[in-house]
Amino acid sequence: MPELRNVVIIGSGPAGLTAAIYTARADLAPLMIEGEPSSTSDQPGGQLMLTTEVENFPGFPDGIMGPELMGNFRAQAERFGADILTARVTKVDLSERPFRIWTGDPGAEQPTYLARSVVIATGASSLMLGLESEARLLGHGLSTCATCDGFFFRDQDIVVVGGGDSALEEALFLSRFGRTVTVVHRRKELRASKIMQDRAFANDKLTFLWDTVVDDILGSDRVEGVRLRNVLTDEVQDRAAAGVFVAIGHRPNTDLFVGQLPLKDNGYLITEGSTSRTAVEGVFACGDVQDDWYRQAITAAGSGCMAAIDAERWLEAQGH
Repeated sequence: MPELRNVVIIGSGPAGLTAAIYTARADLAPLMIEGEPSSTSDQPGGQLMLTTEVENFPGFPDGIMGPELMGNFRAQAERFGADILTARVTKVDLSERPFRIWTGDPGAEQPTYLARSVVIATGASSLMLGLESEARLLGHGLSTCATCDGFFFRDQDIVVVGGGDSALEEALFLSRFGRTVTVVHRRKELRASKIMQDRAFANDKLTFLWDTVVDDILGSDRVEGVRLRNVLTDEVQDRAAAGVFVAIGHRPNTDLFVGQLPLKDNGYLITEGSTSRTAVEGVFACGDVQDDWYRQAITAAGSGCMAAIDAERWLEAQGH
């Protein structure tokens, strides 16, 4: 018989880990299924595991590295008794209570766990350019994580694709290693915050190519460059580069819940008003999987707290 838990948290990151802290302190013995390191859609610890220095999380006036911050979250959740399972949820059934959750073979007749309540904190994943060459070159000079791979491009030419805060953070970090860093942006002005733009424009190693897109990433078994196209003139040029970092945004990880929970047009889960409640009683959502506006670590953590409190009060009302 599958194990029955009061609360199962699907996903980690600031939202899931905060939900784990709060539900553990409420003596609900939560199980958090954090994802797998090899997966692109459920990285344990969330996007902050792929982030460099975090300067805007309250309580760290000198900043803190993203992986270190998430390590602190995890240790705090475990201190209060949360169980953390490193595995990927492959299937859920929210059509009846207790809810059914599978890890491993989604075709198995019996679920892995039963849950009286579920907190969804599956976050969001990095968007890619949609080029055939990405599958061939990912991990061979093509990356979505400067923190993970920047060291390998010391004294080499690097291209960063994107124009938001994430792209500029990647570019600034890579400037510590690369000989040059070229930021390719499809528009003529950046979407990043003013402080990030000021830092980027003040960095002598960074150059910008405006109104430009990447049509291809060059190289057979290793990145050798990019094929660029100006969107205004259609002029095409090849630029040599040893590393290409894609930082064009994210998509919410909601594939598990299609057909079971209402989604916005952009794929994010819908929650009721200012709460974490979804359309299914006993199922709550928090963090980047439902936040298409703020998308910050601090707001994700706050919504994780909300989901935990909502789940606790709902369970109490149900007599659990």
